[in-house]
Amino acid sequence: MEAVKSVLSQLHLGGESTEAAPPKEPSANELQELKEKYEKAGQEQVFAFYDELSVPEKAALYEQLSGFDPDHINKITDRALNPPKTEDAGKEAGLEPLPDSATASILDSKAEDIEKWYQSGLDLIAENKVGVVLMAGGQGTRLGSSAPKGCFDIGLPSSKSLFQIQAERIRKVELLAQKKAGGDKKVVVPWYVMTSGPTRGPTEQYFQENNYFGLQKENVMIFEQGVLPCISNEGKILLESKGKVAVAPDGNGGIYQALVTSNVMADMRKRGIEHIHAYCVDNCLVKVADPVFIGFAASKDVDIATKVVRKRNATESVGLILLKNNKPDVVEYSEIDKETAEAKDPKQHDVLKFRAANIVNHYYSFRFLESIPDWAHKLPHHVARKKIPYVDTDKGTTVKPEKPNGIKLEQFVFDCFPMLELKQFACMEVKREDEFSPLKNAKGTGEDDPDTSKRDIMNQGEKWVKAAGGTVVSEGEKAGVEISPLISYGGEGLEKLKGKTITAPAVLEKELA
Repeated sequence: MEAVKSVLSQLHLGGESTEAAPPKEPSANELQELKEKYEKAGQEQVFAFYDELSVPEKAALYEQLSGFDPDHINKITDRALNPPKTEDAGKEAGLEPLPDSATASILDSKAEDIEKWYQSGLDLIAENKVGVVLMAGGQGTRLGSSAPKGCFDIGLPSSKSLFQIQAERIRKVELLAQKKAGGDKKVVVPWYVMTSGPTRGPTEQYFQENNYFGLQKENVMIFEQGVLPCISNEGKILLESKGKVAVAPDGNGGIYQALVTSNVMADMRKRGIEHIHAYCVDNCLVKVADPVFIGFAASKDVDIATKVVRKRNATESVGLILLKNNKPDVVEYSEIDKETAEAKDPKQHDVLKFRAANIVNHYYSFRFLESIPDWAHKLPHHVARKKIPYVDTDKGTTVKPEKPNGIKLEQFVFDCFPMLELKQFACMEVKREDEFSPLKNAKGTGEDDPDTSKRDIMNQGEKWVKAAGGTVVSEGEKAGVEISPLISYGGEGLEKLKGKTITAPAVLEKELA
């Protein structure tokens, strides 16, 4: 774990940004000591242009290189490129769906079970035992935006961003829990927002400019995931410029190290948090701090639970949550053969045997997250081959490669699943149309884009209006109703819509009198 902390030590990982003093040029002894460390690891090329740099540039490069352990970088690179052989190597992986004892489905669970989970989840929220971790390190590059993806406006009548929608869901679930508990006790669901290097500053600024969307500043902690150097195909650390190492975020699996090296775990401990909901920012339908999910996972006393949606068809490109060699795991669609993908459930012949599509929506017990230092160093790093611009250390020129010339190392959030015994793991199937609509592609793509995100929120609102006894009249292609999360978290509390007629498209920001 010390190596992990070393990798991240150059990052400021707290709830607030602070103005750091300008770095100072190292002494001759300090510089020599660091050079020897890199030379011993065969990575001395990172100092190729050191003598040409200005004093601030020398100081910055020294500080950056001090944050990495080159020997550790060599080891994880070698392990990623040459994974250790396991006992199961060479054997066909034994794949099975999770057993019924570890699963539940909103699609066919008894209404009384769902209600029981909901009420117990609300109780835990009212006791201030629930926290939320948001993975929000991505930029909206594919959406045509350089801003953090959470700032993106998907085109709703209200023009709300993903961040605002999710903040308002937290506010609403706090109110629902407070109402259930009665009395004057303040209910707080702290929001821990994990950013990356490029998104941290803009995310902090966006939250400040919008007054944290009605949440208390002290209950929103913005922190940063780690980075790892980019490596050439020859195993050398690449320079982005003469005075800077090329780096990349360490993947969504970097969440575990970042929770420890930031102040998040300490803050959770101080608050008495016992149950954590973690999810990705790009899902506009996510039920943040979902009481049903929290109640379900807590009732089973598991360390990790995960939400899934039913795979649309055998060829849908999604990872699947299942048992692999009797351990909970995620298997990518590319790793499953056609016969396995098309296999039908022997108990339900009209559905796929392997249908639990991973949507990166997880529950963690606090006790499990507290054990991160015991196992984080065991997590594998995966190789992503990329075209990485770099400075040629022999010629001093910048090269923009036309084909992949190196690798980025990343970890996946589900890499720890196989460490668990089955009794520590559970899975809940939810309705896709109610809870999963990811934003990944540019407008006009027709799939997982701003138009589909907007459509899914508007369709959900219209469904809620009709379920409450209201009528929705659509004009031409304009359809749907946007219902503010501050009015309804999941379709509840809309009784006053009974007998009302709403002309679409509409936005309901205030409850009807």
